[in-house]
Amino acid sequence: MFLKFSIIPVLKGDKFLSPFCIMLLGIIFLSCEGKKNKIGAVYTGPLEIVNDVEVKYSEQGKIKVLMRTPKSLRFQNETKVFPDTINISFFDTLGTVVTRLRSDSGRYDQNADVYIVKGNVRVVKSETNELLTTSELNWSPRTRKVFTEKPLSVINKRTSEITNAIGMDAEQDFTRIKFRKATGVYKFTAPPPADTLYKLSTPP
Repeated sequence: MFLKFSIIPVLKGDKFLSPFCIMLLGIIFLSCEGKKNKIGAVYTGPLEIVNDVEVKYSEQGKIKVLMRTPKSLRFQNETKVFPDTINISFFDTLGTVVTRLRSDSGRYDQNADVYIVKGNVRVVKSETNELLTTSELNWSPRTRKVFTEKPLSVINKRTSEITNAIGMDAEQDFTRIKFRKATGVYKFTAPPPADTLYKLSTPP
């Protein structure tokens, strides 16, 4: 914002108001306007920043889920944003990690009680050596379910089977996966093991 000043003396009574005084008044006016705008602005940044975040979920005193991320930002609507890499470990009843998940970033929606992880999402099932990849996953601590509407791929490194699908619903430890719409081609080099990561369910 600029003010244009005319260097013309202004007569006040029997005295002239100098151009310098006029410029000074203009500067004071701009300063007051700037302060007014700053006071009226709404702050939309984070209310809290936490580093080296570790979140644990337990059942009957036994840890079931452990999430780690370098930073958490909490906003006014209680949404928490995780701008850096997220690592989540899922445990069995013996306290052993059975599934690992990583993503580029994510957030926690407190109203829905859902974690949303995004960007190069990779889920590794240790026991069966299977890998699930997608762009986005949702995890609900309340229902203990993982779900997505995005395209995904499951690779079974034991059988060389590749499954492509759009959308899925799974247990939080990925012991079972129900594909909403399978779109891939299945390749088998050996019979699938009994403890395979998923049980394919297709609509009738």
